[in-house]
Amino acid sequence: MPGPEPQPFVAQRWLLPSAVVKELDPEGERPGRRHRRTARDWVVDFSCFLAAVCVGLLTADGIEQEHLPEAVAALDQVLGALACAAVWLRRRWPLGLAVAMIPVSFLSLTASGAALVAVFTLAVHRPFRYVAWVSGIALALTPLFYWLRPDPDIPYGWTLVLGVVLNGAVVGWGMFVRSKRQLMLSLRDRARRAETEAQLRAEQAQRLAREAIAREMHDVLAHRLTLLSVHAGALEFRPDAPQEEIARAAGVIRESAHEALQDLREIIGVLRAGDRDDNSRPQPTLGALESLVAESREAGMKVGLDNRVTDPATVPASVGRTAYRIAQEGLTNARKHAPGTEVTVTVTGAPGDGLDVRVRNPAPEREVPHVPGSGQGLIGLTERATLTGGRLEHGPTADGGFEVRAWLPWG
Repeated sequence: MPGPEPQPFVAQRWLLPSAVVKELDPEGERPGRRHRRTARDWVVDFSCFLAAVCVGLLTADGIEQEHLPEAVAALDQVLGALACAAVWLRRRWPLGLAVAMIPVSFLSLTASGAALVAVFTLAVHRPFRYVAWVSGIALALTPLFYWLRPDPDIPYGWTLVLGVVLNGAVVGWGMFVRSKRQLMLSLRDRARRAETEAQLRAEQAQRLAREAIAREMHDVLAHRLTLLSVHAGALEFRPDAPQEEIARAAGVIRESAHEALQDLREIIGVLRAGDRDDNSRPQPTLGALESLVAESREAGMKVGLDNRVTDPATVPASVGRTAYRIAQEGLTNARKHAPGTEVTVTVTGAPGDGLDVRVRNPAPEREVPHVPGSGQGLIGLTERATLTGGRLEHGPTADGGFEVRAWLPWG
């Protein structure tokens, strides 16, 4: 059996962030191990580190114009260098790094680039409430920072506006990247759900097909096997019967067994191939009802047929087939539960009025032993009649007999 097809993203996982690969392929990493950086992560992390260093070098030139004490200037540059080095930890601790950058960036101007990278990382990897708190605190400290260390070339007001705009741009960019990742993951989840739903629908269709085949098998084989049982029982209890009756009963048994095998072979063929071929026998319809009654009479049953449908050929195939199965099941039940009684099959209807099918038998003359598994065929017929838009009722009559009543739509 071939294994599962490889996921399309696995072959190009180096193009995706490690966080996305972890969500798309949670089983790809060993438990207890941190997800390794992809090639794209290394490129992005190095770019962020380089950007933080470049911003730190640019701001370091402005420190000389502030005429700060050497100790303060040295502390500023040391904190800036440490902040740039901490950029490599941004994926492991995005929130911790962003919080740590608040006091560091307040004390060091050269750490401003690393602080922006930390805010961007926080916006990518954490919900907005964390970004709002960290950015809000940083913006609240910005006026105090530039009041203590004003820029000699830019007015104080414009410095504040520039800081707010730059911080807002970084946060917006990070949230845009986060939304793209969430959209990718949601589309993947939707595709997986659609795949699962399609598989469930296929399994349900297979189950319904098997149930339909099982109902068909019951309807077909129950009728044939009851004929075998009746004639085999007659041969068992009347071994001294005339040779002609024994020969006739043996012929019915042989013919019924042949028909049952042929029907079973066709049903198994449907299970194997999925569709019926052109050589399979057509399904019986209402026109085959007289043959069914004649076959039951040959088996020794007393059957009366009252067919008031003037043109059975105009009955829709599905309705006629359902009516035939109802009559067949009614005769089978009468043969099992009320042997020796006279069964009446009545079929009436017209286009627009529907088709009425009734199978009735009186109470048996003697007590009949219970037959295991009784009632399953009527349950299947009720479902079949409902699927065609009709209804089926069954139950005992006032005189102790049994009646099956069905109405099927026609026209």
